[in-house]
Amino acid sequence: MDKSIIQLVDELPADNITVKVLKALDYVAPGQWNNLVGFDNTIRAITAETDANVMQKIRDRAVTLYQDPQQGYQSAIKLYQILDKADTAMATAALANKVGEKIGFLSFLSNITPKADVTQSIDLVLKIAIEIIAFCKLNGIPQPNPQEFASTLANNYQDASLMRMAALVCIDGILPLGPDFLSKIQGIISGADVGVVAQNPVFSAVNNFIPGNNPSDKLGFIAQGFNSVQGWMNNLVSKTGVTPQSISQSLGSFIQIADDNLDFVAAFLDQTTNYYEHTGIQTVARSLILRAYALVKEEIQQQPQKSVQDVSSAVNSDSSEYALSKTVEVWDNDDADWYQGTIEKIQNDQFFIHYIGYGSSHDEWVGEDDIRTRALSSSDGSGFAVGQKVKCWDGDQEDWYSATIENIQGQQYYVHYIGYDSSYDEWVDLEEIR
Repeated sequence: MDKSIIQLVDELPADNITVKVLKALDYVAPGQWNNLVGFDNTIRAITAETDANVMQKIRDRAVTLYQDPQQGYQSAIKLYQILDKADTAMATAALANKVGEKIGFLSFLSNITPKADVTQSIDLVLKIAIEIIAFCKLNGIPQPNPQEFASTLANNYQDASLMRMAALVCIDGILPLGPDFLSKIQGIISGADVGVVAQNPVFSAVNNFIPGNNPSDKLGFIAQGFNSVQGWMNNLVSKTGVTPQSISQSLGSFIQIADDNLDFVAAFLDQTTNYYEHTGIQTVARSLILRAYALVKEEIQQQPQKSVQDVSSAVNSDSSEYALSKTVEVWDNDDADWYQGTIEKIQNDQFFIHYIGYGSSHDEWVGEDDIRTRALSSSDGSGFAVGQKVKCWDGDQEDWYSATIENIQGQQYYVHYIGYDSSYDEWVDLEEIR
């Protein structure tokens, strides 16, 4: 099962080599990139919203938008992920070639890997093509349009999106190809053999997304995309004065670099970083949150406001599934188990829990997704019942997902995943649910 946008943002690393590299390149796009991680934190940072109820509405609306196949959010994420995974294979080939050039007894590697400059050039122009396609998907543009993208890049690109393009110039352009990387790429692409491009691992991975009926048409789109942003890249280099040496100095705080090994460093960074996926997730999250926030504000303005008395009585009603003082079961993700507790406070969709048998130091706020009630009298021999909320293990994603049991046959349970459409419904075994 694909991860939700909330999971993707929550799992972004706060500090790894990708983050270190992007922070080191801050001088190329000063103050543009803040490594926002955690979906709630991202909502607060982007919208300045602090109301827990409004934030939950934004979360819910963002999840719905992300799951809508008519929107381009999931497709954009997929493009960024595929690109980074395939880029690792290309970087391995480029690195092997560089080793073959510099170390005599490994020279045979040069005979079985692509020329590094060609590889790096194709890598860069393919990333530009994918950026154009993802941009159009996020902005509801039916056909990829390099000119519209170039205009937005020059005038409106910011935050993680701008950082991604700045990193592209540095990591995939200047470091491996030198300060004249634009003219070098232009020469390689204008004379590129269609067959060489078609055999490229990144091209093979993203081929179906690139416009065109055949490899020649697709190469034409790729070249058009590169030509549309050459001016912007040239202006960025001129404005910032970025050079291979300035990049290596910025990276030098955590990578030991010699000037004659910059091509090695570029291939190494391609192998060890996923800056396209990392910043791509942040770009999609920003777009989703801004749109969800606008829709939620519009919805709130149109709804008649309930009185404080009505809200209070609804929260404290004995008929509420999660009422004050009610005993519930609370999910502990670390232990992969449910613990009994009582609801001490309620604030919008958050519940302050006191765990039965534990001291007050364990009391905490939890979300509705991690609490449940259940009638043991209606349970089967394993303690489960139709309609019950459970957690299901997904071995591929190595994570627990909330679901409700729709049907039971022996020790098989048909579940519906909360927040997902019915196409994800499935039978699971007893050992896969809690």
